[in-house]
Amino acid sequence: MSRQKTALVTGGARGIGLAISETLARDGYHVLVNYFRSEEEAKDLLARLRETGCAATLLRADVANPRDVREMVAAALLETGRIDVLVNNAGLASWGLLTETPEETWDRVLATNLKSGYLLSHAVLPNMIQNKAGSIVNVSSMWGVLGASCEAAYAASKAGLIGLTRSLAQEVAPAGIRVNAVSPGVIQTDMIRGFKEEELSALIDRTPLHRIGTAQEVAEAVAFLVSDKASFITGQVLGVDGGFTCQ
Repeated sequence: MSRQKTALVTGGARGIGLAISETLARDGYHVLVNYFRSEEEAKDLLARLRETGCAATLLRADVANPRDVREMVAAALLETGRIDVLVNNAGLASWGLLTETPEETWDRVLATNLKSGYLLSHAVLPNMIQNKAGSIVNVSSMWGVLGASCEAAYAASKAGLIGLTRSLAQEVAPAGIRVNAVSPGVIQTDMIRGFKEEELSALIDRTPLHRIGTAQEVAEAVAFLVSDKASFITGQVLGVDGGFTCQ
């Protein structure tokens, strides 16, 4: 019998992270669902996954906190012995002019969205290197590719993830580890609830497929990148944006 693979998904109880957790669980992974404040959503997810016979574990940690990350990864390895897949999905949005963005907001967004990718990768890679196998997927954004007015902190953090992806892919390829990113476009999650109807309409008009994407569509892209079907793919950024960035 083949060994069950393990996947750690940060921010895995809501939005895109929820869809990724459910999809990887369906694909047979033991999913380690990281959450911080979304305890109720995490418990609901755990119950649903276990009802369907999927293996899942909840891990509470602030991914911007180095000690939390170290303790979470140690707990994960204690339970599963190895981590085959890491999905750096946890993210925080911020809107407003740069001149009106407090330094603490900038620092929190960069820590949650970008530094967490470093912290998690730094903690998980020794195990992957020892096993000479593994896959990391960073969840960036089309705004990390294009930039976005009034979202400088968010766009900068997501652009940083792309740089991390391409750099780390080259570092760890000799150890048999692949590192890729997905770059979602306008996706139906809590993150766009604050948008006005006319703002969403404008974004849809700019999207060649002329609609909003779903979290499941992003999750399917992640599932592909971590699978053996993508065994010769590394250092890439896969846009899941309905063609928004190809114009």
